Amino acid sequence: MAKIDIISDPICPWCFIGKTRLDRALEANPTHNFIIEWHPYQLNPTMPKKGMDRREYLETKFGGQEEAIKVYSNIDKTAHESGILMNFAGIKRTPNTIDAHRLIHWAGIEGKQNIIVDRLFKSYFQEGRDISEKSVLTRIANAAGMDQEVIRRLLESDADIDDIKARDTDARKKGIQGVPAFVVANEYVVQGAQTTDVWNNIIKEIQEAQ
Repeated sequence: MAKIDIISDPICPWCFIGKTRLDRALEANPTHNFIIEWHPYQLNPTMPKKGMDRREYLETKFGGQEEAIKVYSNIDKTAHESGILMNFAGIKRTPNTIDAHRLIHWAGIEGKQNIIVDRLFKSYFQEGRDISEKSVLTRIANAAGMDQEVIRRLLESDADIDDIKARDTDARKKGIQGVPAFVVANEYVVQGAQTTDVWNNIIKEIQEAQ
């Protein structure tokens, strides 16, 4: 077995694009023996617990409306070329993602990380849902076959918050400055939303080396 560790944030559009491209490469190589594990990285670690208005956030981050439109037009174009329909207009708030990362962590215990991450991306980028809301997260968990009541109780507690923050900090100390970042076979670091062709080549190289 070879492992791909993915450092990601569920409100990162490039992470959504990167996951989609990697998924297609894995699907095109059905004999692959890769396992995937997701790790936390908050694009906005100081984001207020309740998040903030999306327009205000983007204009502050990118220095005005014009620059924000330019950046997201490029993202939307790349997503469309990758077969992903983004609904940026439907996103009203930029959330704090600590609870979403906790859900991903708990999903890992049950072997359900990929489906949870996929659902988080789609809920946020395509359905415009606030993935900091506990009701949204519990519905996502339930749809993936996790115990909704257990997840609700965990979200209402402080369980694993310190662990998520520590892992985020550790990723930064190891040199991760942006996401997505992929650590392949505990040896190669692949930065950014690489194309499916790039992933096909990486998978082939790893398989031949085993």
